[in-house]
This record gives sequence, structure tokens and C-alpha cells, in this order.
Amino acid sequence: MEFYASTVEDGEKGLRLDTYLVMQDDIEESRSYISTLISNSHVSIDGVPVTKPSYSVQVNQKIELEIPDAVPVDMSPENIELDIVFEDEHLIVLNKQAGLVIHPSGTCKKGTLVNALLAHCDNLSGISGELRPGIVHRLDKDTTGLMMVAKDNITHRGLSSQLSARTVKRRYIALVWHIPVPDADRIDAPIGRDLNNRQNMTVLSTGKRAVTNYQVLRRFRHTSMIECRLETGRTHQIRVHLSVRKNCPIIADLKYGGCNPKEIPSTVRNRELQSDVLRIATHHMLHAETLGFIHPISGVEMEFNEAPPLEFRLVMKRLEKDMND
Repeated sequence: MEFYASTVEDGEKGLRLDTYLVMQDDIEESRSYISTLISNSHVSIDGVPVTKPSYSVQVNQKIELEIPDAVPVDMSPENIELDIVFEDEHLIVLNKQAGLVIHPSGTCKKGTLVNALLAHCDNLSGISGELRPGIVHRLDKDTTGLMMVAKDNITHRGLSSQLSARTVKRRYIALVWHIPVPDADRIDAPIGRDLNNRQNMTVLSTGKRAVTNYQVLRRFRHTSMIECRLETGRTHQIRVHLSVRKNCPIIADLKYGGCNPKEIPSTVRNRELQSDVLRIATHHMLHAETLGFIHPISGVEMEFNEAPPLEFRLVMKRLEKDMND
């Protein structure tokens, strides 16, 4: 059984109960399934079961949802190669490869980072639940780069508190279509689930606050390389902010327009560039390059840097070639 709890905020007053739950980042179920759960008394408000999906939520109400156990997923250890950057008895810092899902779910039952971690070490923190042992924060399936894993609950709480306090240094680099204007900016725009496509996120007035700082590092003809620094950590945050607010989708990002960029003149040269870049990339060009935090046990300030993967660098070469042609 999974449990979710949240409190209704000012901007969410008056929403239907099923709509409110659909919009929560941590809940990945469809609206129809959530409506069924409500009708079957799996949702309570301030401790009282509610069975009407159309119920209008009010500010400061505590909404609790329980999701019955689904078909069990495979939590057995799997021998999946990991690029370990740092490890001690309390935590692991790893350089995640593209295509690796973080934890098992209803749609991905094995072959995840959690399965790999269970094979790599015997002890992982349990704060995030039995399906997410050790997982302090997440990277999207096709985002590469640095992330931290906790081996014990004290370390997990310490790292989580730093994330909440926004003291963890997280620097990403991305290759995007177009060049954002201005060259450097702070995007402060709330993000929530797209009500028309629950698999996607979007900028939404009723969403949760999300803040991304970016700066252009290199300019190409129809693309650019940018640096992003996070103040918050919403689902798909960088991808959504760049695509929706700056019209600069990340190259090869299928969800948010990175495979079919708009407003690029349809010339032979541009079509060849787009085709080559997408063929080389194979996944969206977003990489977590820098990760810094204070070790929760030793108190030592730690910072790690990892260069982007080969395909990222090959896309860069193709963009440079296009500039020189």
C-alpha cells in the first residue's frame, strides 16, 4: 500500500478533488484511476473519507490518498554496471548513464538503478520506501550525470534537508534549439502535471513553485549550450522551463519539442543538421555536471564534476562543424 499526503495551498482552492490529486508531482496515476480510488473510499480529507471525485478542496485541508498494492515488482539485485564517482560507508555519488530508470514502478519492473544498487551494496536507506531504497533525489531516465545515494537513514535525512534548504549545488549543462533571450535569466514559473497529458509536466498557475537560473555558454547557428542551476527540483523542471518559457527545447527531448523544433527555416542545410544531431544524440542532451553538498556525517564540503557523455560531445562537434561550413 502506498500513501500520499498533501495540504491544499491558496492557488488550489476550489479544484475538484480528482483534479487536485492528478496535479500532485508524486502521484503518477491516471485521473480515471484516481476517481475510482476516491469512489472506493481510498481518499480522506482531514481524516474523513470522501467518495465524490467532484468534491471542491479548500485551503489548508489535508488530503490523504492510499493506493492499493499493485502487481509486485522485481526488487532483486541485478548486475548492471555503475559509474561510481565516490563511495564511503554512508553514501554513494554516481555518474548515471542515459536510459537508466531510477526505481521500479508499474511500467518498469526491473533493470533500474535500485536493482543495480542492491547488487552493489548490502545497505541502503529506507526513508523513501521499499521501492526506492537509498534514493535521495532523481534524474530523468535519459538525463545523464551526477546523483547521490544514501546508505543509511541519518545520511538520507541530512542530504534531504540540504535539498530542502536549497544548499546543494546542482549545475546542469544542456544543448538546446535556439538561443534563449536574454543570455542569462532566472525563470520563476510554477510547474504541475499537464491535465491534457498526464505523462508531461507544464507551467501551470496551480503548480508548485519552480526556479531555474540559466546562462548561455556557447552560441551556434540555431542552437546553444547553456548552464542551468536549480533552486528547486520539480519533475522535468529544466526541460519544461526551457521549452515553455524560452522556446528552447533541449535537443532530442521527445516530450517537450526537442525532436521537432519550431521556427527554424526549412532549408536543406538545416534539415541535414537536425537529422544528424538527432541521430547522434539518441536521447535528450541534458547532463548533471556538478554536484556539491556537505557530508552529513563528516561535515566535509564535497564537490564533484563529471564531463558529459560521448554522444553529447559528438553533437557538439556536429554543431561546431555547422558553424564553420
